[in-house]
Amino acid sequence: MSATSAVRYCTRASRTARHLAAIVVALAVPATQAEILRVGPGERFNRIADAAKMAKDGDIVEILPGEYRGDVTTWRQKKLLIRGVGERPVLIADGKIAEGKAIWVIRNGDFLIDNIEFRGARAADDNGAGIRFERGRLEVLNSVFIDNQNGILTANFDDAELVIRDSLFAQAPRQEQSLPHLLYVGRIARFEINGSRFHQGYRGHLLKSRARYNDIRYNLLYDGPQGEASYEIDLPNGGLAFVVGNIIGQSAATQNPTVVAYGAERNAWPESALYLAHNTLLSDRHTGTLFLRTWPDRLPENTAVVGINNLSVGLGSLTLANAGDYRGNLPLPPGGLEDPDTLDFRPLGASLLRRLTSPAGSARGVSLQPEAEFALPIGTRPIKPPAQWLPGALQSGQ
Repeated sequence: MSATSAVRYCTRASRTARHLAAIVVALAVPATQAEILRVGPGERFNRIADAAKMAKDGDIVEILPGEYRGDVTTWRQKKLLIRGVGERPVLIADGKIAEGKAIWVIRNGDFLIDNIEFRGARAADDNGAGIRFERGRLEVLNSVFIDNQNGILTANFDDAELVIRDSLFAQAPRQEQSLPHLLYVGRIARFEINGSRFHQGYRGHLLKSRARYNDIRYNLLYDGPQGEASYEIDLPNGGLAFVVGNIIGQSAATQNPTVVAYGAERNAWPESALYLAHNTLLSDRHTGTLFLRTWPDRLPENTAVVGINNLSVGLGSLTLANAGDYRGNLPLPPGGLEDPDTLDFRPLGASLLRRLTSPAGSARGVSLQPEAEFALPIGTRPIKPPAQWLPGALQSGQ
């Protein structure tokens, strides 16, 4: 499915109960105190930047459908909900950038951003972002990031938190002077992402996170035939990482033979561990692939690396270069999935594969057993525990 199709379908997707609950929690302000500021043709504000100057803590900013070109801004509130109303509004940088950083800069607060599209961010330092998140807590729902030097880029405050759900990151610019990442999370306290799709990277990584705690579940990080990303997931500073139920795949034109990288740079946190469970890992490379690579000499001594019920598809190895605890992981040759070209990642021979998995259990009080799976075009669907689990990310429709 093309990025355009994914955006169109994502636009039509209805809000889930989880989204509504998140909005209520994020606001936590009595309705009588919250003002709704509307932006769009015929509304009080024609420009988002003007609404950003007027909004008070706890307000709601609603943006009507349309293109907003060069309408960049910095948000300085302590609590705010910003949402697109109806068909997703599209913010196009058009050569402008707030503070030399991003289309939107989130200074320091508790923000929820829902149903907004960001396109074309460029900055003089080649790090222009759709959103630059500096500090506080940011939750992004049902949003789209296309053709930005970074989709979202965070600062490095160790008390910041970023949560992303049901969003699309795609089409890194074809620039040679730097490494554009579709999503770049700095050294923050906590990062969570689920139900989101990544494709068409270039030279940089699809998802890079230096966070202390990472929970990466039920996403589609498949670069696709037009992609040339390096790593699909890069966790260079270790930290606690739960990578569960994702479809993660590199293209034949990848810049790097590694799919998931853990600890490539120096450790930044007092404790690190990687839990890789029920992921479908695939490579279109015609030479050897490392589906996982770890650097134990750069991580704390005795850092746990656990791999359970992962499915690796293509020419390569999951465990060859990595010490760790591995159970129920199965390799399939090229052609072992139904049809990745049409984004059908179901494994062939499911009845046999079910007999070979191990109970995923939990680690550190966190479940390693999937409770959902990625659902096209964007989002997740819940799954019930089957009598016998399949390796990999997909359990339904088998």
